[in-house]
Amino acid sequence: MDSLISIVVFLPTVAAIILALFLRGDDEAARRNAKYLALIATTASFLGSLLILAQFEPGGGFQMVEQRQWIAGLTYKVGVDGISVLFVLLTTFLMPLVILSAWDVSERVKEYMIAFLVLETMMLGVFVALDLILFYLFFEAGLIPMFLIIGIWGGANRVYAAFKFFLYTFLGSVLMLVAMLAMYVDAGTTDIPALLTHQFSYDVISVFGFTIVGGLQTLLWLAFFASFAVKMPMWPVHTWLPDAHVQAPTAGSVVLAAILLKLGGYGFLRFSLPMFPVASDVLAPFVLWLSAIAIVYTSLVALVQEDMKKLIAYSSVAHMGFVTAGIFSANQQGLDGAIFQMISHGFISGALFLCVGVVYDRMHTRDIDAYGGLVNRMPAYALIFLLFTMANIGLPGTSGFVGEFLTLMGMFQANTWVAFVATTGVILSAAYGLWLYRRVMLGDLIKESLKSMRDLTAREKWIFAPLVAMTILLGVYPPLVTDIVGPSVAGLLDTYEAALDEAGLMTATAAADVVH
Repeated sequence: MDSLISIVVFLPTVAAIILALFLRGDDEAARRNAKYLALIATTASFLGSLLILAQFEPGGGFQMVEQRQWIAGLTYKVGVDGISVLFVLLTTFLMPLVILSAWDVSERVKEYMIAFLVLETMMLGVFVALDLILFYLFFEAGLIPMFLIIGIWGGANRVYAAFKFFLYTFLGSVLMLVAMLAMYVDAGTTDIPALLTHQFSYDVISVFGFTIVGGLQTLLWLAFFASFAVKMPMWPVHTWLPDAHVQAPTAGSVVLAAILLKLGGYGFLRFSLPMFPVASDVLAPFVLWLSAIAIVYTSLVALVQEDMKKLIAYSSVAHMGFVTAGIFSANQQGLDGAIFQMISHGFISGALFLCVGVVYDRMHTRDIDAYGGLVNRMPAYALIFLLFTMANIGLPGTSGFVGEFLTLMGMFQANTWVAFVATTGVILSAAYGLWLYRRVMLGDLIKESLKSMRDLTAREKWIFAPLVAMTILLGVYPPLVTDIVGPSVAGLLDTYEAALDEAGLMTATAAADVVH
């Protein structure tokens, strides 16, 4: 099917338009119809993404490319490679579960479902866009539905959290837009595959006896870094994330942690390394140490949290530190591990926020001190929570272990001290993860308010079942991911290393010219 990718991307928005135009009223039947239509659309999109995977051939570059002229002379061009196809699958896999997790929502249900459906299209669009302008439109447009989800259906401080989320991510992306315009002026195209083969200029500069690389390439790298670092988010521009998570409804937190954070990592893989290789190599130590600091610092902050959502939010920042460190290690293990970690984190962090949502729906509090001894009333929930806590720690046999282990291998090859500091984050994650589990689940059931708690419902079990399956499956059989991403990562690294070799020759030549 020639337009399969476009169908998968825009099917949720078609459902959103149908909801907006044809669903009337706010009675129980209308709310139920809105939920079912959203569930059907997201499920159909997932089935379509499975067809994309079935037609995909690892190592074949960009495939199933669709290209046509768009409005105002712009080009609509989409396609997938070994990196993006997995993020498409992750997004479409999770969205039906997100809709199911929002099944008990009773306020403005139609608008709630529309927001998630439009958000799915925007996230998918980022992963498949093969044109700069198209990428930017999808990247920025996704802010709007997430802003509304937090600002309308969030907690008591939802407006503050929504505006903080919007302003942080939008301001970072303004620099990226300026950089994209500069890229078009320099290369004469906005076509991403063409830009991957274009060499942006750089200069060899000596500052206080140190030789550094400056010029257009470094400026472009910094502009893109500002946007993607906020989106990840990296320390110290991470402060919007805990507020957004705490105030967002459960379904919003799942999407935010499981998918939206991955847009930054995907951007580094799609733009920073292949398009600005010399700048990436020069500035890699800066990113590696920033990542190591993020892992340790946010893990320590997580240890002192009293709100379950905030603890898991800081945990997400720490795990994204492994991702950025793996990417800028710029070797096969590091990049494979970073991609694997992002996919794995999508399942694990999404499940952990769902775990918080389960008890919040029953008790309407996320305060850790409000709980204790829940294993006595909720054995099934305790088992699920334990599994994802252990996966988040990186227990062998779960997907969390594979991602962390590969990224640490990559870091060790790039910088042993960074790897050493980052490894302490593994110990700290065990500390805050087990500390949270002990206080919430173990001990005697003393509090009267907890003695009437009911265990997981059938719907909740159905939501967790696919997440459990994927977390264990990827933990025991990592080639499901690495066989797909490996050839694309190898191709990226070949281009990257060739550019560095050329830069080394040019730098040596420039130095020789200076001597002569």
